[in-house]
Amino acid sequence: MTDAEIHRAISLLQEMVKPWQSPAVTIVSQREGNPFKVLISCILSLRTQDKTTAAASERLFALADTPGKLAALSLDTIEKAIYPVGFFRVKAAQIRDIARALVDRYQGRVPDDLDELLSFKGVGRKTANLVVTLGFGKPGICVDTHVHRICNRWGYVRTKTPEQTEQALRNKLPAEYWLIINDLLVTFGQNQCFPVSPVCSTCPLIGMCNRVGVKKSR
Repeated sequence: MTDAEIHRAISLLQEMVKPWQSPAVTIVSQREGNPFKVLISCILSLRTQDKTTAAASERLFALADTPGKLAALSLDTIEKAIYPVGFFRVKAAQIRDIARALVDRYQGRVPDDLDELLSFKGVGRKTANLVVTLGFGKPGICVDTHVHRICNRWGYVRTKTPEQTEQALRNKLPAEYWLIINDLLVTFGQNQCFPVSPVCSTCPLIGMCNRVGVKKSR
């Protein structure tokens, strides 16, 4: 995929994803407009299916919808609320520690700075960028496995890690697409451009995609 083709690709993706369900964290951000809930939902979503993430987030926020309330919950209560998300015990401790740090260091407010967000234990670049983009509407590029895989499959970037993909996209992706690239490619990756055997036969991007690494498709 060439630099010139990215505009056409994004336009096609915006139409393609309309019938499909948005990622769970995106739904939280659209419904709540709350950076704290985006942060916590994103941590819950790691290595967890969207359906499970959405249900766990709803149960947890029914108990505690602010850092102060979450910080006051017992680990057992948090664990029971978020189960069966992946690594629920580890995540319960992480999100309570984050809630306490927000109360102690930030007066209960989530920072909108990438480096400050990365200072929290359990918050990586994917989560920090999602909070910045979805929680605050500030420029950032969130790269998860779908974004990393698809951008390399297209041939738009040639990178080995999500971190390298983020930097490559920061250097070449038009700024107008920074806030939407994650939502588009996560939805596209969950419904059509699968890791194994993507549905290339009905994909309108087929003429622009280099299909790097695709050994089997439908």
